[in-house]
Order: sequence, then C-alpha cells, then structure tokens
Amino acid sequence: MSEPRILLFDSGMGGLTVASAVAKQLPDAHLVYSADNAGFPYGAWKEQDLSKRIVKVLGALIARVKPDVVVIACNTASTVAMKELRETYPVPFVGTVPAIKPAAAMTKSGIIGVLATPGTVNREYTHSLIHTYAFHCKVFLHGAPRLAEIAEQKLRGHKVDMDELRNEIMPVYRKRDGGRTDVVVLGCTHYPLLVDEINEVAPWAVTFIDPAPAIARRVADVAEETKLQPPINDVPAHGTVILTSARGEASETLTAYGAMGFPKHEVLDLPV
Repeated sequence: MSEPRILLFDSGMGGLTVASAVAKQLPDAHLVYSADNAGFPYGAWKEQDLSKRIVKVLGALIARVKPDVVVIACNTASTVAMKELRETYPVPFVGTVPAIKPAAAMTKSGIIGVLATPGTVNREYTHSLIHTYAFHCKVFLHGAPRLAEIAEQKLRGHKVDMDELRNEIMPVYRKRDGGRTDVVVLGCTHYPLLVDEINEVAPWAVTFIDPAPAIARRVADVAEETKLQPPINDVPAHGTVILTSARGEASETLTAYGAMGFPKHEVLDLPV
C-alpha cells in the first residue's frame, strides 16, 4: 500500500511546527515542505494580490510534487486563498485557522488573547470565528508585526531580543474585572517556535494553544479518506524543502531546515 505524499506550504519556516506534528502522526508519510520565501512575509501583502500569488505558487508546487494531500500550514494563506485553491485544484487541502473555538472552551477567566499577523487580525474570517465561538468572552486581538521574523531568526541560530519580544506579545496580556488573560491563541504557525522565550518575558503564565497537533490529526483523517497515488520516481524526495527564491539557500537557513527534518532542498521554477 502506498504511503501518502504530503505537501506542506507556508510563507516561511513557521509551517515546520505543523510538519513536525504531521511526521509524528504519520511517521511513514512522504513529506515535502515548501516555503514561499520570495513572498515572505505575507503580512505586508494586499489580500487580492496575495491570493493570486498563492494560487499560482501552489499550482507549480502541485505539478512538481504531485501530492495526495496539501497542507496550508499558514493562517494567512488559509484565510486568504483556501476557497480559490479548492476551486482551482482537485487535490484535498487542509488549512490552518486561529484556534479560537478551543480557546473559548478552555478559558476560565473569559479573557482570551490572540497573537497573529496583522493581516490575520484584520480579516473578517477571524472576526467571524470570534462572533461564532467566543461571543461570551473578551478577546484581545494583536497583530504582532515582527513575531514571525523573530521566530525565523531564532531557527537560523540568532539570539532572540527579549525586549523586542516582550513588546510584541504584551498587548494580549490584559486584566479586566478582577480577571486576566489565561489562554493565548498562537494564530501563526511561526509562533510555537518562541513559546519558551515568550514564557520568559510574559508577566504571568497562560495556556498557549498550538494548532499543529489538531492539524496533524485532520491530515491523517484526510489521507485515510483519499485514494492514494502509486509511488512516483520523478518527484522530490522525502525530506525536501522547496524554496521560491535562491536567497533562502544561505547555509544557516538550510541548516535550520535540515535540523527540522528537511535536509534536501531545491528552488521552484515559477511560471512568469
């Protein structure tokens, strides 16, 4: 029986947290990771332009990898382009959205923080999740402008500036009517890479919700429901990372990918 060939996609390195969870859930799966490093960070893009880019890049990736399942391991890409991706390509997609529903079920104080990119914070999709699942809670949304880049720098071996990190996270630590934030949603797949450092600079302990394990379980369910393709020789090997720009070929970047289970790499030839 074939094992599933799974393509994981993100703007950068953040989706590696999801890749690690998928590898634990499906240890025999053929995993290929792709980072659209030419477009990183996605938070700086206009929504319509970004959606067009993601659909184009995914088309080239699907043609190259021929996956059984595609995991959009990026909150921004999922909220911006998932509808168009599913309408354009027949392969099953698994997306990533801010874990507001489980946060609302978990909070004792009724005060929830959501750390996300500025784009995710501003999107109607995020506000709809809050209105649907956390209408009885006080939710503090914060679009952290630099947090994803700080996480990438950490993976590359750079020291985290703890003062900068503190400034990035403090807006979700709030007190209200004798209570305080007790659950923080990590609304970007980069952010779990910084949990240890966040705990160091945070004013008090909270429960962080990392969506990666739930995404991995969903990927396993979708793979089980999908008719798998036979093995194909002319696809990237398991443990390959595909970049969209050669600028990501710096040794510290490739070392970081290798440490997270993707020691091979190639650069995608994007259509004009």
